[in-house]
Amino acid sequence: MSRKRAVVSLGHDALGYTTGAQRDAVQVTARALADLVEEDYQLTITHSNGPQVSMIHKAMTELRRVYIDYTPAPMCVCSAMSQGYVGYDIQNALRSELLGRGISRPVSTILTQVTVDPYDEAFYEPTKVIGRFMSKEDAETEIKKGNYVKEYPGKGYRRVVAAPQPIDIVEIEAIRALAAADQVVIACGGGGIPVIEQQHILKGASAVIEKDAIAGKLAADLKCDELIIFTSVDCVYRDFGTIDQFPLPAITVAEAKELIAQGQFEAGTMLPKIQAAVSYLEKVKDGRVLITSLSKALDAVRGKAGTTITA
Repeated sequence: MSRKRAVVSLGHDALGYTTGAQRDAVQVTARALADLVEEDYQLTITHSNGPQVSMIHKAMTELRRVYIDYTPAPMCVCSAMSQGYVGYDIQNALRSELLGRGISRPVSTILTQVTVDPYDEAFYEPTKVIGRFMSKEDAETEIKKGNYVKEYPGKGYRRVVAAPQPIDIVEIEAIRALAAADQVVIACGGGGIPVIEQQHILKGASAVIEKDAIAGKLAADLKCDELIIFTSVDCVYRDFGTIDQFPLPAITVAEAKELIAQGQFEAGTMLPKIQAAVSYLEKVKDGRVLITSLSKALDAVRGKAGTTITA
């Protein structure tokens, strides 16, 4: 019997917000992922990188301020750096956890680029806040460079970048080959490194890609049996955050679209997860999406927790 193939999307809670916290967090995350491997899943893992890429961006910017000969790192390079060190921590923690259980399974990280449309509307209305708080003078310098900034009264200014939709995963064939070889693959970290294709040349874009959007696309491109999205809540709720909130153990794509139309899901939190689920299931009709917390992972795949979304 063939293994169940799943793309697993890890959120901030699975990684922590600093390098030290990340080392601790991935130990817990590795146990949950190893449980899925023991449940006979072949995993392709993607992850968020918001705190990590922001930290790298701040560090490289400050390095340029102290040492004038250094060149500030563009967002695409910061994204590549975050993929490397987050993937490093996940693959080492998971490999160790699997070996401790007597499972010999290669775990690999693929540095992944994702093409975006230079005319995507997101480039005209950036929404993703990154980096340190700046003074008004520093903010004006960023604006002169053509960058966007957002003011936080009483705190300062922060840079804002676009979050365009993914078009193609450049390294998809490498990911597919490793997955077919029954390896655990870590790919498209932080949504992937955003690049623009210009006459077969890939040029980095000053942007970040929503990690849930790339998780849905990755699961569809690989024709996975399941898309598993880990978040900070145990399941999807209707009327979340109110006294009337109640869990939704199972919904269909049609019901999900209706709930989106009703404004049930908050932008930046649950909404992109539901949109990713819909996008995946419209391409893989017999697939299944699970949304739950990391602590409920095993119960969720056994049908005892979380929210299941089907076509």
